[in-house]
Amino acid sequence: MSAILANLLTNDPLNLSINVSQPGRKTGTKGDRAQEAQPDRLAPESLSPSDRDLVSLCLQGDRNSYRQLYRRYQLSVRSTLYQLCGASHLDDLVQEVFLRVWKGLPKFRQTSQFSTWLYRITWNVAADRRRQFAMAHRQQQAIAHSSLAKSETAAPSSDTSNLMQLHYQDLVQRGLATLSLERRAVLVLHDLEDLPQKEVAKILAVPVGTVKSRLFHARAAMRQFLQREGVQL
Repeated sequence: MSAILANLLTNDPLNLSINVSQPGRKTGTKGDRAQEAQPDRLAPESLSPSDRDLVSLCLQGDRNSYRQLYRRYQLSVRSTLYQLCGASHLDDLVQEVFLRVWKGLPKFRQTSQFSTWLYRITWNVAADRRRQFAMAHRQQQAIAHSSLAKSETAAPSSDTSNLMQLHYQDLVQRGLATLSLERRAVLVLHDLEDLPQKEVAKILAVPVGTVKSRLFHARAAMRQFLQREGVQL
């Protein structure tokens, strides 16, 4: 993890963070201690601070609020970047996203949804770095096809069932690598991240009709790829 992001997420010079999982804390009132003994994940949803509140606190210099935003979205950002760019340098890409988020918070318009803005930054990072990963994707795909061809040549026909034992995530990733970045982004955001088409359109800054068209062609291409790989749909 880069020194800047590590500092944002771990350093706490103002002692803003509270370890709520320590049942032995003796500070505050009895009621406070009982509340602090409960982990955050058990708190009712209504008590969780909204993205808007956390952003406002971040702008006031509250790094603990930024850590909460990071914990809330880092898995979704990582998943999206993995589907868009693959596993290579994934940690660096995630760090780049959240560094851009931190630096861009003063310019963030509170009238927009934070999640949409975050996905937009994630998309920009993926697009900026896509060229660097393109060669690695082609090499990985060539190696995978070469290995598959060798196994089909060397193994008897009774072993063809091994094709169905290919790791599902690896198969999806190879299929995504055959798509253009624009179609891949729509498929990942809508079908894998379960975002509405209108939100996908905002993230990619394209009309909803373009999202629908790209989604149609992306699904068709993925279907053809999986069928070529022996997957019965």
